[in-house]
Amino acid sequence: MSDTLQATAAVLIIGNEILSGKTQDANLRFLGTELAKLGIKLAEARVVRDEHDAIARHLNELRSTYGYVFTTGGIGPTHDDITAEAVAQAFGAELVVDEEAARRLQHHGRTLNEARLKMARIPAGASLVDNPVSHAPGFHIGNVFVFAGIPSVAAAMFEVAARHLPKGDAIHSASLDVFARESDIAAPLAGIAAAHPKVEIGSYPFSRNGRFGANLVVRGTDPELVHRVAAEIRSALAGLDTRAPD
Repeated sequence: MSDTLQATAAVLIIGNEILSGKTQDANLRFLGTELAKLGIKLAEARVVRDEHDAIARHLNELRSTYGYVFTTGGIGPTHDDITAEAVAQAFGAELVVDEEAARRLQHHGRTLNEARLKMARIPAGASLVDNPVSHAPGFHIGNVFVFAGIPSVAAAMFEVAARHLPKGDAIHSASLDVFARESDIAAPLAGIAAAHPKVEIGSYPFSRNGRFGANLVVRGTDPELVHRVAAEIRSALAGLDTRAPD
């Protein structure tokens, strides 16, 4: 795997409840922030329904494009928790009961009925990812890490998995809010972006208390350059209402 590919990641969020709007995803922001600390750029995120073929198709597309893929959701004990089956399908692997996963589930005081045993089934060749919160493990196969959808559990699983991820230069950021329409600041921003190709400058519009504005974010691996470019933006927009984001 090339260094450039290795430094990228995608997130596949799995669950009809996300698509229906009944549940709001809270994992994407966490993963993006934590991956940046490792120097891994989160380059894409997708949300997919609970359907074997759809999950497998998206997973295969993402894992062939990016260095890492992190999935969240669908590894519980109910009928609609089909992520492990879909990952096995994507890899052309058999779904098997992992004896260590079964031992962990049984060790923590609950009867290992058919529903709980389902959480011990992972693709053949996969390795477990510890779950220090509720003990039902995630797993890792190839460049794919499969986590629970519950945010506290997904975060705990990521902390375990992160120990085995290569660490590059952390991605730093600096931001400011400017109360002006994007069309009024586009020209100076374009000039600054062209002059500093080693950083990424993003403009994210908002409407707050009846006023239009944009959150301007500078990202890069050189913290001095990031803050220097942010200062250059602030100077270029002198006379406009700029401030630290809320």
